[in-house]
Amino acid sequence: MKIIPQAAWIWSKPERALAFGFGSGLSIKAPGTIGTLYAWAIYFVLDAFLASHTIAAVIAISAVGGIWICGKVGEELGMPDHGGIVWDEFVAFWLILFIIMPTSIGGQIVAFLLFRFFDAVKPGPIKSIDQYFKKWEPTVERLDQPRKIPSWLIRGFGVMIDDLAAALATLLIIAIGSRIW
Repeated sequence: MKIIPQAAWIWSKPERALAFGFGSGLSIKAPGTIGTLYAWAIYFVLDAFLASHTIAAVIAISAVGGIWICGKVGEELGMPDHGGIVWDEFVAFWLILFIIMPTSIGGQIVAFLLFRFFDAVKPGPIKSIDQYFKKWEPTVERLDQPRKIPSWLIRGFGVMIDDLAAALATLLIIAIGSRIW
């Protein structure tokens, strides 16, 4: 059964509110872009009030927790990589900002545009990663075999990893660009 998410539904559980990026994932147009913009704003709040090591811990916990958040909410929706699930964009863009900061607003805009390009277009290996997890199907469990990894865990990992790959590609282009210019 597929659920069409509405504001009341996402705010009824913390993991749904996080998965949908505090409502940004409900955007009718470009929820991933809107989610990334929310993540950008939230990063400035984190940066204003937290030490670097604390921000690093928030990002790490958010990445690991994102596997559960995205996997479980995707399972509830009946659609593992629902377009409104933007927690993966949050974590990936926070990682980018954490690594490139302090930088000018121009540098941040370049990072935003590169990340959105890699996340939306999914060139090369990013697309391969995305497709692998979208096509993944759980094997039938047999009683004589040990319990397999839950499908929400694999799917949640898949939702998170392609955005982290897009973040890595963004950081690689920024690093190369900074050496050239």
